[in-house]
Amino acid sequence: MICSLKNALFVPGLNENMVSSNANTKVFSFSKPCSVSVHCSSKITSNVSIHAGSTVCISRALRWWEKTPKPNNVIEIHSAKQLVHCLVNAGDALVVVGFYSPGCGGCKTLHPKICQIAGLYPDVIFLQVNYEELKTMCHSLHIHVLPFFRFYRGAEGRVCSFSCTNATIKKFKDALAKHGNERCSLGPARGLDESELKTLVSVGQISSTSQLLCPKLEDMALRSSEFSSVWSKASNSGEHIQEVVHI
Repeated sequence: MICSLKNALFVPGLNENMVSSNANTKVFSFSKPCSVSVHCSSKITSNVSIHAGSTVCISRALRWWEKTPKPNNVIEIHSAKQLVHCLVNAGDALVVVGFYSPGCGGCKTLHPKICQIAGLYPDVIFLQVNYEELKTMCHSLHIHVLPFFRFYRGAEGRVCSFSCTNATIKKFKDALAKHGNERCSLGPARGLDESELKTLVSVGQISSTSQLLCPKLEDMALRSSEFSSVWSKASNSGEHIQEVVHI
């Protein structure tokens, strides 16, 4: 027997009979016969008799962003830590971060198209962020319009960002064509801006001692070391530092 978790299932001592559970399904096994009262979304309550030794599987109804088949390069983000981790470990790969909301009609219409496009770009990483689930993080990243997309590429960090709908999907395709070509970045993947990382730390979304921040700190130290070296050479040669920086 299968019913949606949007319905209410009433069984005395039900949790004692649970044998397995995950985000979408709960399985119960009954050693004794009992009666189950199911209250459906149609406001109709019905009683179902369960025999001894029966197993009941209750599945949660899929939400619209879960119904469309996704290729392996489409990843659902569930925390700021996971987002930072994906970005700093992407290497030279193009990363597209898409922000959506369950109640956004434009997001719902666009979603199947984005999944279809993702299948055509297996080397591009598509990250999906549920605005309602990660509202604090989204506020910290100044996401105020949905659907919204950010493109990241290697040491360049964020290369573009824009809002897009099904009617303006060409904007999304053009950005993929422009930033999705093969290239080699000089340095580690930059990911989020330093100011955004500091904001996420300040609101408790990530820890200031997180190992995820180490590559950023090392990159900052490397750039500082390189600048000091350039300054020293410029001073020794009598050149103006402004000319050296422009080179």
